[in-house]
Amino acid sequence: MSGIPTTALRGGLVAVWLLMTACSGNTPTVAEPVEAGGDGLSVLVLSNRADMISGGDALVEIAIPGDEAVDGLRVALNGQDISTDFARRDNGRVMGRIDGLTVGENRLVVQLNGAQSSTTITNYPNEGPIFSRPEIKRIRCQDGAVDLACNQPAEYSYLYRPTALVDVLEPVPGVSLGTDLLPYDPDNPPDDVAMTTTQTGETVPFIVRQELGYQDRDQYKILTLFNPQAPWEPWAPQPHWNGTMLITHGGNCGAKYTPGSAPLDDYSGTFGDIPLIEPSYIYALGQGYAVMSTALANTGHNCDVALAAESIMMAKERFVEQYGPLRYAIGTGCSGGSIAQLTIANAYPGLYQGLLTMCAYPDSLSAGLQFADLHLMRKYFEDPSRWAPGVIWNPLLWGPVEGHLTHVNAVVADEGLFKAATQTTGSCAGDASYDPETNPTGQRCGILEWIPHILGQRGPEVWSEIEQQVGFGFTGIPLGNTGVQYGLNALRAGLITPAMFVDLNVKIGGLDVDIQPQASRTQADHPAVGNAYRSGMINMTNNLDTVPILTFVGPDPGIAHDALHAWWIRWRIEREHGSARNHVMWGGPVPLLGDLEYVYRGLDAMDAWLAQVEADTSDTPLADKISRNRPGDVQDQCAIVGGEPVLGEVCIDLLRPLYAYGTPRTVAGDTRTADNFDCQLKPLDRNDDYGLVPFTDEQWAQLATAFPEGVCDYRAPGRAKQPTVAWLRYVDDNGRMIVGGDPLPPPPANSGGGMQAAAFDYGLR
Repeated sequence: MSGIPTTALRGGLVAVWLLMTACSGNTPTVAEPVEAGGDGLSVLVLSNRADMISGGDALVEIAIPGDEAVDGLRVALNGQDISTDFARRDNGRVMGRIDGLTVGENRLVVQLNGAQSSTTITNYPNEGPIFSRPEIKRIRCQDGAVDLACNQPAEYSYLYRPTALVDVLEPVPGVSLGTDLLPYDPDNPPDDVAMTTTQTGETVPFIVRQELGYQDRDQYKILTLFNPQAPWEPWAPQPHWNGTMLITHGGNCGAKYTPGSAPLDDYSGTFGDIPLIEPSYIYALGQGYAVMSTALANTGHNCDVALAAESIMMAKERFVEQYGPLRYAIGTGCSGGSIAQLTIANAYPGLYQGLLTMCAYPDSLSAGLQFADLHLMRKYFEDPSRWAPGVIWNPLLWGPVEGHLTHVNAVVADEGLFKAATQTTGSCAGDASYDPETNPTGQRCGILEWIPHILGQRGPEVWSEIEQQVGFGFTGIPLGNTGVQYGLNALRAGLITPAMFVDLNVKIGGLDVDIQPQASRTQADHPAVGNAYRSGMINMTNNLDTVPILTFVGPDPGIAHDALHAWWIRWRIEREHGSARNHVMWGGPVPLLGDLEYVYRGLDAMDAWLAQVEADTSDTPLADKISRNRPGDVQDQCAIVGGEPVLGEVCIDLLRPLYAYGTPRTVAGDTRTADNFDCQLKPLDRNDDYGLVPFTDEQWAQLATAFPEGVCDYRAPGRAKQPTVAWLRYVDDNGRMIVGGDPLPPPPANSGGGMQAAAFDYGLR
């Protein structure tokens, strides 16, 4: 931004740009056209899979051999002539945006010079669902909704970046006085509009159009640099757009029965706005990216991977139909923002082409399992009256048994995350909310009850008294702790005594169906455990080799975002694929984030990586393309010193013991990938390694009572552990729920080509 002209000159440049781009026919590089079929004529549904179109419209291309004239082209939709919607556009492609699709199957037929081609387009309502759960029962819609499905016409507004946010701190890259763009009135334009030069080489005023609309019964946002006086068509986008998209996400994990807001800030829901730090979406806009966000891909609002993926797919379709075909889309986000990206990319591969994850978790349930243990440990450690006579716990030992330096992490995880996410009572559904005494048949709150289509119901053999009373099972709980020997490594190391170990394991107990403490251990429900793996809610990473990932890590001061979770991602990818060649980690001293510039540097690095993959149009498998096209300077690094990165996997390995700790289970013998939700059991054996100090006969008898079926055998994979099945649907053609999901059929030919460049094709066409 150096050399920005004076305010008066800026105003003149804005006026010139508005005039020039209003008349410009230039377009950036976008997805290439597809060759015509063998008969010389093909119908290409660009905006999504032809069997998953929504909202009644679609962007369609007609592939015609060579430069053949299209004067005689005839196009019919369900027998109605729509030929005038199609023309050979300035980009040389024969394209048109069709609307008026009816819900269900629609027949599109094209004819030219005796040749004919056709396709079937299946259209879904704007409110969905397409493949996620049957429709969400909202207790109310947003103000402005036009029906009970929370539909609302898209609204457009303008924003701008003022020069004051650029000039004052100009020497510091990526830093401004504020984090928000300001309202812009095209009829009364301000005179302090900043300028920006995008990747296409266009120097333009920093004016942004925001589209705010509703799909899938919730909100989406699309932002682009925009000249208010010029048109933008999908075949003729304004020339500053670089053909790519940044998708932003929010933090936390929740389940809301009212529409929410689509978040834009990288750190939303984790830190809020960071003073003086420019959000990466503003940086991206200045580079020429489009920016997109959906409320349902904000895990603080919705923790259902299928519903989140559906919202991203529908919003991308909307973008392609209105703005043009995409080269690729990059996700970004912290905490829950990393969960959304990683779980969607694994369960519904192809929706993202690159991921930028920070404050990273691989998924919500892996963190939930850890936090459930910490919740139980708090109940024990913080109530000394529960300790047996002669057992005294030094608070300095609580952390090592919990897998962390201090107990502070457990308190933050429990109070800030676990309790709110799992509480079954409350007001989530208003007066219809569950209460075990006053409304036992009401809507149960919490993230587990939010996903009954994924987890399934508990069987009669395990019904609690209240389930017997209401006559049906509640949603299954995949978070069991049967057989876990808490504090095992601390006992082996001599940090705690056998008496402390026994007392903890005898008294820690478990959680009942209402996620309340109970004396007995929690037995994980089946098929909930297997369904959680199958759905991708537990991220097995078996499909994650098809997307480049940059993960930023920094030390955790005790706020439940231990950098260990970032290594879980790497270790799981290595286990599934033999290496982590698509996963790069950048570490640094800034808590959780590594470095405040990583979001900008990372976006540039990911863009360079994806551009090289995009150019590789060979038949090489996508995972191999990603590996062989990674730029040489995009590799593990552990700091920025003097403006230059310190590179190498070795330095990342040196950071791990400083930044990454453990969990109650990994310090109880679990594998480092921490994804065994219901361990295989082995008999309790006094000859196992329990350290140098032996148990007394009384202590051993207490352990035998605490573990009547045995203890965890982590040499064997957890029960029902299985790979994620890509592209599951949870609703059938009649709108009925499919518990556990069924795989979607293969995508129709010649569809979805506008969602990403051909080099990234994976399951969408």
